[in-house]
Amino acid sequence: MTAANPVTLPLSTYKAQHVRLEVDGKVAMLTLNRPDRKNPLTFESYAEIVDILRAAAKDKEIKAIVVAGAGGNFSSGGDVFEIIGPLVEMDTVQLLAFTRMTGEVVKAMRACPQPIVAAIDGICAGAGAIIAMASDLRIGTATAKIAFLFNRVGLAGCDMGACAILPRIVGQGRAAELLFTGRTLGGEEAERWGFLNRLAAPDTVHAEAKKLAAELAAGPTFANAMTKRMLEMEWAMSVEQAIEAEAVAQALCMQTEDFARAYRAFAAKQKPVFEGN
Repeated sequence: MTAANPVTLPLSTYKAQHVRLEVDGKVAMLTLNRPDRKNPLTFESYAEIVDILRAAAKDKEIKAIVVAGAGGNFSSGGDVFEIIGPLVEMDTVQLLAFTRMTGEVVKAMRACPQPIVAAIDGICAGAGAIIAMASDLRIGTATAKIAFLFNRVGLAGCDMGACAILPRIVGQGRAAELLFTGRTLGGEEAERWGFLNRLAAPDTVHAEAKKLAAELAAGPTFANAMTKRMLEMEWAMSVEQAIEAEAVAQALCMQTEDFARAYRAFAAKQKPVFEGN
């Protein structure tokens, strides 16, 4: 399943059909935009999100990404009537094609070299919680309601990489609790558990996420991408392997012009201005 219109580069010229896409300088903001239904995901929006993220990975002008939901909610997950209903009628081959397609969203998020910041308010459930989980950083509100609901509809908690990624964020025991029970994790508890990096007021959460993304976008692009890549890779490494991998990664970063710019700026007692090369 692919989006109806292929994503073109630069990303700022693409007219999204199933989500809202805005580009402000170096930051792209992807908004789930069905506020009357609490921003559920559909077959089409899943596919378009994948296409946008894959295009963003190739767009040299985009340095950071924000994902958010419109109208005071993040996302209620898969649309009950447009996704859940049709799934009941599918055979095994069709169902596997669907579950692989939804997993492509997380793959695209993790493969995207730009850091992704999620702005989480209101309902953040099911696949919506997965998208929040798969982001690199999460800013939420005290009134956010985060729930991995899969067991409540008769499914396993192992959806779209949840059993691999969620324990890395909140720990194995807490992840097991959320995935076995499907209970709601409130914003303040989510911040204490480390799922949310920090809290913001509902009327500023999007602005706070965009501000953080802009700060990241102003940083050293190659180095940020390397940090994201190594955070992903080192989970499966021994400490010795990780130290060696980081030695190689850091040596590559030391060859960038941004590293030389930082040295010259510090020597001149100035703040470095990174240019992404």
